[in-house]
Amino acid sequence: MKDWLRLIRWQNLLFLGIVVWVMEKWVCVPVLSAVRFYEVLPWWLFWLLLLAVVLTAAAGYVINDYFDVKIDRINRPNKLIVTQTVTKEQAMTLYRVLAVSGALLGLAVAWVVRNWQLAMVFFVVPGLLWFYSSSYKRQFLLGNLIVSFTSALPPILVAQTNAAWLTLHYPDVMPYLTVTRDLFVWTGGFALFAFLTTWIREIIKDLQDQTGDRELECHSLPIIAGETWTKIIITLLIAGTAGLIYKQHKTKRTALIGGIIGSVVMGIVAALANYFILLPLFEQFMPLDQMIASFGAFIPFIKTKLDVVLYNAFPFNLLKGLVITGFTMLVYKRIRPLLKGKE
Repeated sequence: MKDWLRLIRWQNLLFLGIVVWVMEKWVCVPVLSAVRFYEVLPWWLFWLLLLAVVLTAAAGYVINDYFDVKIDRINRPNKLIVTQTVTKEQAMTLYRVLAVSGALLGLAVAWVVRNWQLAMVFFVVPGLLWFYSSSYKRQFLLGNLIVSFTSALPPILVAQTNAAWLTLHYPDVMPYLTVTRDLFVWTGGFALFAFLTTWIREIIKDLQDQTGDRELECHSLPIIAGETWTKIIITLLIAGTAGLIYKQHKTKRTALIGGIIGSVVMGIVAALANYFILLPLFEQFMPLDQMIASFGAFIPFIKTKLDVVLYNAFPFNLLKGLVITGFTMLVYKRIRPLLKGKE
């Protein structure tokens, strides 16, 4: 049972379910309440939508592992599930059950709210994930963009369902309200953030998986552009994530929020890079136990590789990002004329 749960990435699915719930309860409901629509989406319809999203995502994880057996045998042999504890036939059966169940639930939601765009999403996405896993992920940037796009969909789907339900039940009122636009503006911001952070994560995974990717002639960004340019692109994406938040409302508050979010992203990216790339690389020159002991000399409760990442790499880079944010907020106004080319 443990390997079956690992195969569908139960932690990711739990997080995804929480995201969908937050989008409904803490984003859509307040937006609707502002125009005196209170809890308009029935609870049973919301849970059908949540299950459809989670089951479709689970199907994507399974089919990805199904097609990645050769690459995973090289990149992460100790974590291989398909062909080890779960046969390929069992994995394919599980994929079909999850994909069909998710599509049927999604189509049911679309039928209830009479929205064909919603139906198309649940019809197209399982096929898109299939082709991504079988071929698109080996093509330059295309695979990264597809995963990022699908990660950005859940917030939009919640908004689309709410908007469709309102349009169905209040057809005479909705054309005169901006509530549909407001729903998509608010959830669209979260969707854009999900897109960018997922893209960053996918590029970092490509850095980690270069050995297997080269063996099977994949055209990932690190293989095409090289590690140095890939790291530069990751840095620009992190900065862009913070910049986009600030651009929405050019105030000190949004600048601070953008800087904090950018710092958190920097910490997460650095933690992943250290765990999957830098520490394994340093192991070529120094035994892992010796490295951990050297970190433990300064921070006594560091005992494992994960401790190095959680108590050293992440907080250090988070703090670095926050210091840069604070310094930027102090000096930006003074140097802005120079940056804008003004005297």
